[in-house]
Amino acid sequence: MDAAMDLLSIRQIRQATTDSPCQAALHVQVERMQVKPTKSGSEFLELRLADAGDHLIFRIWGDAPHFPTARALPPGAFIEVSGEWASSQYGLEPRSWNLRVLEDGERVALLGGPADMREKQERDYAVILSLTEGMADPRLKEVCRLFLEEFGERFRRTGAAREYHHARRGGLVEHVAQMMRSAVALAEVYAGTNRDLLIAGVLFHDCGKLWENCYERDGFGMPHTESGELLGHIPMGIELVNKLWRKMLEAEEGGAGVAADGPPAESVRLHLLHLVGSHHGEYQFGSPVLPRTPEAVILHHVDNVDAKLEMLSEAYATSALLAPNIFEKRRPLPGNPVRPLSIYPSSGPGSVGG
Repeated sequence: MDAAMDLLSIRQIRQATTDSPCQAALHVQVERMQVKPTKSGSEFLELRLADAGDHLIFRIWGDAPHFPTARALPPGAFIEVSGEWASSQYGLEPRSWNLRVLEDGERVALLGGPADMREKQERDYAVILSLTEGMADPRLKEVCRLFLEEFGERFRRTGAAREYHHARRGGLVEHVAQMMRSAVALAEVYAGTNRDLLIAGVLFHDCGKLWENCYERDGFGMPHTESGELLGHIPMGIELVNKLWRKMLEAEEGGAGVAADGPPAESVRLHLLHLVGSHHGEYQFGSPVLPRTPEAVILHHVDNVDAKLEMLSEAYATSALLAPNIFEKRRPLPGNPVRPLSIYPSSGPGSVGG
């Protein structure tokens, strides 16, 4: 890397080039490469480059100095592109750029994501572990433990979606942790809500996405799967919960018996399955059943709130300004996002007035 250039992510370069070009080095994976003809009959390359949080389309013309090197890159190659970056009508583009293949240590660091994202996901995963380990119901606690023990590594590299929200490596962990925080807070407000059931429902509501939106172990590609296309994450999630429940029942010491003063295990299983099946809230959005319990209603709305607020956050960070405080519309939000009102400063906890 050029010593004079900062190593930035795709998103950081987008933000830095809002008003003027910037000099930066970018570490990315070549997710896809296509060789295309120009109008004159020569070749150009169209590369889809990805890092932990974003992607861009990079076009390399046949007369570029590094065209032969780029043309010979193998699928999934990890590279550095350095130079002057600018935003144009065609998106983010480098000028007077250099290209090289990353070394092994650089590749590992890239797959881990930016330091702030790695640290956030570590904190979020710790929240998930703490809340599931603190459950009182032994059946729900054990089935959550089995899931995290068997599928934790896959869970930690799955996106919550392909496009709209938390669509990044590890995004599902961020989504689940924030939903758990919200669900636990609401369980405190609404007396009689089954807190353990809510926590387990949040953990499992999108567990089918481990086979629908999972990133490759050593890359930023999110392959489509036949099961994901034919079934979708809700039926796969129901199937996984049942599989883990059977495994718990068959274990010699799984805590599967009826707890003192607790509901029967079969009722617990059915209510957990209901949360997975109803979390989209409406038939037209893919739920085979509508929410019919307090926990199901809370889960559906917590899921929707976290997704929508993440979309707004993404819009504030990446969308163009149309006018002061008004950002370009981001699908599937219903209109142009508007910058939120700033918080009135406080002179201290519990203070009133100045």
